[in-house]
Order: sequence, then structure tokens, then C-alpha cells
Amino acid sequence: MAQRTEPDEPPEELVGPLGRGLAVLRAVAAGPGNRHRPGDLARATGLARSTVDRVATTLLRLGYVRAEERDLLLAPRAAELGNAYLSSTGLPEAVGPHAVALADELDESVSVAVPDGDGVRFVAQAARRRAMAISFRAGDVLPAERCAPGALFAADWSDAEWEAWRTRHGEDPLDSAFPAVPPRTPPGTGEGEGGGGSTDAVEAGFRARAHRSRTDGWAADDQLIEAGLIAVALPVHDEAGAVVCAVSVVSHTSRHDIDSLAAVALPPLRAAVAAMEGALAAVSTAERGEPPAGPGTAELKEELGAGFLQSLARGLDVLCAFGAVRGPARLSELARLTGLPRATARRALITLRHLGYVREDEDGFRVLPRVLELGHARVSGLTLVEIATPHLAELVVRVHESASVAVLDGEDIRYVARVASSRIMHIDIRVGTRLPAYATSMGRVLLGALPEEERAAALAGLRPEALTPRTVATPEALAEAVAETARRGYGWVEQELEEGLRSLAAPVTDGRGRVVAAVNVALHAGRGPAEESLAELLPHLLGAAAAISADLAAVSRWSPVRVS
Repeated sequence: MAQRTEPDEPPEELVGPLGRGLAVLRAVAAGPGNRHRPGDLARATGLARSTVDRVATTLLRLGYVRAEERDLLLAPRAAELGNAYLSSTGLPEAVGPHAVALADELDESVSVAVPDGDGVRFVAQAARRRAMAISFRAGDVLPAERCAPGALFAADWSDAEWEAWRTRHGEDPLDSAFPAVPPRTPPGTGEGEGGGGSTDAVEAGFRARAHRSRTDGWAADDQLIEAGLIAVALPVHDEAGAVVCAVSVVSHTSRHDIDSLAAVALPPLRAAVAAMEGALAAVSTAERGEPPAGPGTAELKEELGAGFLQSLARGLDVLCAFGAVRGPARLSELARLTGLPRATARRALITLRHLGYVREDEDGFRVLPRVLELGHARVSGLTLVEIATPHLAELVVRVHESASVAVLDGEDIRYVARVASSRIMHIDIRVGTRLPAYATSMGRVLLGALPEEERAAALAGLRPEALTPRTVATPEALAEAVAETARRGYGWVEQELEEGLRSLAAPVTDGRGRVVAAVNVALHAGRGPAEESLAELLPHLLGAAAAISADLAAVSRWSPVRVS
């Protein structure tokens, strides 16, 4: 990880549980794989096992981690911490759409990165889906000397910043602390291929690239990360002329060499950067909304007692509150947004500043990109299937029936996630199964969520057939059934797809309120009267749909979520 200078604070001003909680969350995010036993976290952090258990209890209740048997895993809500930083900068809104358009124009991957100490941290990625794909994620950090944006940022480094870089490289010459890049090979293999070298030799090459980037106005990465990977990058400036991020066009030597990539990419890249700078100036004055509302910490403290670390929860609330402020935030503003006393918010900010997650300027406090190390890279890459499956499993435990998630695919629904019940007689449907949307509860939810004109066009193209004597098989009746589904907010199909099959479905929404999928419970009609099944199942189903939607909203705030 990139080295940072942390101010010395009197120990009595620091919030110990907040620091220890962030250490545990950082260990969960940074460890190999995505499963961690509390004992492993105790060893990784140097904390007592009892302390880790209390931290884990708090993070579990707040929704930042989840448990599977004895393992702790990052939960989708952890994305909210990184989202707070991204929202405060305005970069995703200003830069993201232009990066996507540039990637489409060039048919190459485009990435956006910000300086983070002596490292470079990605905040957005518009990747091309190819066999040789770029695998960096929002939140990943690279050594500054091994990428094109690093040379652009280092062009303005002070002597102290260069010295910090030298210290880090001297202590970790193979970049083992940067898991997003292949480790360097031992000295003597050549820096251009990602090989190692003495700190003096690597610094000489890095300084030369930084100087050249200042002169040329752009920087190149000619296989610094790994063999075959090349990129060109330009800086993006704010209204004051400061470099706030860098945009890279990334390709492969099978498509370009560095000169041909520069010739092809730099003209449209310059046009895109100009548009980004204009958009950044426009969003810098836009108002933000309220931060995500978490569970009340006072109520949780009363519920869980000594096992709940209220000061940790309050500190995380302060961190998330930055997402409701554009740029620097005043102490009074953060206290108002969190509902905390000024003194409590101030102690949390002092602790966050000490840990390198917040900086204090004359005009207020700023959240720093280091916050992205708290699991953002891992959770921002979650798919809809990965987000939904744990909630399906919990739903099945509660209702003892099979549960699924499906998306609309033409005239059909397509199952993308499923957890079967353990009943001897259960519904035998697999992921990938396609069923006619008109005769399924999930299909009617998804059709009902379409805008009015799209819904009318979709229904006009359907030719419903009577699959059972109960199937709604006329266009007029189907249109009314879909409209009724939309009005009441859930779908109910009684033996229309297959005799004996009953299904109840609810919509899954993203952070913008758009219905992107549906979740259902399917059961045999012989379990009991339809009214009893509806009364028993609907509250549990709506709860699962709301939980999936909340997680999807957190993950998809600034990163597109793939279905699978």
C-alpha cells in the first residue's frame, strides 16, 4: 500500500474502537480470498481475539460484513464507504460518461485514476470485454512508478514526496504490498517488463518519465505493469489548474505499439479530457443528497449491549456523511448530517485524519482515496448473482420453499440465481432456464415495471398460449394482469405455467429505483389455500427483495453491476 505521513495525535483524542474496527475491515478486504476466520483476523491485525469478536459483531449488525458459518466476508454495504469518497469528488459524474464514450470510440479500455500518496488508485474503468481483458477495479492501487498516471502525478511531487516514495520502494522493491499488479522479478530483469532494480535505478527511470510528462503533457506506460500491456494518459485539471485525476487509454502490444497507440488515442483523448474538465466544473457546485441511512446506533447499542461498539458505528457514519457533501465538509455540517454532537464528530474526524482517511484543510475536511481500500475494489465487482444469492439462501431458510432471481430476456424470463429448498418434492428449475414471461410471476413483475410505451409494445408482441386451464391467454386479460401486478407491487401466478405450481414474485431495484430483476418463491399449490400462502410468504419475500435492492444500490452507485 502507498505510504502516507500520518499526524501524531494525543492518544486521548483518538477513538480507539474506530481505529480497531477499521483495521479489522481493512484486513477482511486485503486478505487472500474473501473468507476470514476471526482468529486469522486477530493474527493479521495484532488485536486480541475478544476485540475482533466485538468488532465483528458490530460490523455484522451494521451490514459491512456478513457471516457464512464461521467465516466473515465483506458485504455489499461496504461499498458505501468508497462511495462517500467518490460522491464527494464528483469524478464519476463528470468523468465517467466521457470515459465510456471514449472507450466506445476507440474500442479500447479507458481507466480513471487519482493520486494516493505514492500510489495511483483507480476510481473508474470502462473495459472492453476481450479474451485479454484489463482486470483492474475501482479501488485498486498501483505503484506510481509502474503506470502512466503515476508519471503525471509525480511531475508535481515535492522533495518530501519523492523521499516517501524512495522509502517505500526500498522497503518493498518487489511491490508485494500491491496485490493488483504482478510482483516485480528480482533486480536485473529490466524495469520495462515489470522487473526489479535498485531503488536508484528505478528512481532515475521514474524521474525521467515524470519530467517527460511535464514537458509533453502526457505520459506513457510501455509494459511497466506487465509484458504486453501499454497505455497513454492525460491529466484532468480542476478550475484552479490542479491535477485531480488522470485518464488512460489502455491497449495491448498485439494491437499497438506505444507510438501507434499515442497517434490513434491522444487526439480523441484530449477532446474527452476537455469535456471532462468542463463537466467537473459544472458538478463541483451541484448539491448532494443525504448520506445512506444506517440503523440507529443508540437502538443497536441497547439491543446488543457491550457487544456493540457504538463509537465504531458513529465513526463509520461520519465517513459515509462525506458522500452528501461536494468537496470539503465543515465539522458542523458533518455533525448535522449524522445527528451527532460536534464533539463526537470531531473525535471521529481526528481519528480518521490520523489513519489517513481524511485531510483537514482551511476550508474543511476532505475524505481521501485511501477509503477505497476498505473493500471497495472487492465489492464493486460483485455481480447481481453474488449479491442476491445470500439473501435467497436466507429466504429459503425462513419459508422452506425454493427461491430464485430472474431478468427479462426478450419475451422470456431467464433465471440467473436460485437456491432450492430441501423438500423431497421441490420445483426443479436451474440457472439459465427460460420461461415465457406472460405466464410467470417474475415475468409479470418485470413487464409491469416497463415504461408505459415499452410495456404496450412488449405485450403487443406476445402470443400467449393456454399452458394450463388457468393460464391468462388473451391479450386483453394479460394486459390487465400485468397492470394489476404493477399496481399492487408484487406478482402472483396460480397454476398458469404448470398445474400445481404456485409462484409469488417481487421487484428488485437498483439505486435509481429502476426494476432490474425479480425475486420469487415457488411452491406446490397443495401446500395450502392460496390466501394462506400469500399471507405467509409475502412479508418474507418483500423483505428479501428490499435487502437485495439495498445491496444492489450500494454496489451499483458508481460501478455497473453485471448479471453474472
